[in-house]
Amino acid sequence: MIGKLSGILGEKNPPQVLVDCHGVGYEVDVPMSTFYNLPASGEKVQLLTHFVVREDAQLLYGFATAAERETFRQLIKISGVGPRTALAVLSGMSVTELAQAISQQQPGRLVKVPGIGKKTAERLLLELKGKLGADIGQPGAAPASDNQNDILQALIALGYSEKEAALCLKALPADVGVSDGIKLALKALAK
Repeated sequence: MIGKLSGILGEKNPPQVLVDCHGVGYEVDVPMSTFYNLPASGEKVQLLTHFVVREDAQLLYGFATAAERETFRQLIKISGVGPRTALAVLSGMSVTELAQAISQQQPGRLVKVPGIGKKTAERLLLELKGKLGADIGQPGAAPASDNQNDILQALIALGYSEKEAALCLKALPADVGVSDGIKLALKALAK
């Protein structure tokens, strides 16, 4: 199995790159999150990889971080989710955003990814629950109560980013009601 490639970045044609490893060029499919962080062509690059052997092809997928590769591996274990769909998920959202969507059971965030329908999103939430970074301590990772979750969803529906809404939630009292919480949050965001 090929676990890592280190070499010179030859070509960049999204979502595929060519990595020249001492005269051998490897075509590697990468998610857009990795693609955007690649160096310029002709520079050194290192990618963690996942090698897939099928009856009709041998495919190599590359990732900038171990978390991306592990998430990819968790995704392709799910029935009906192949490598292309897994790459689309990782291209559409970061590992942290995916973990938050799963921990908060939000299929709407997954449906926004091209190629992910409602049924696939629900299957992802079910299959990945507790397997992906449930302990991520980022802003908005897990509202403390149903009220806070409702306030968060209301702020997002009003057009605020999830990060803004989550930071605003931290300033609110833990036992605040939904309507009062929304009012307080809107006052704080208006400043």
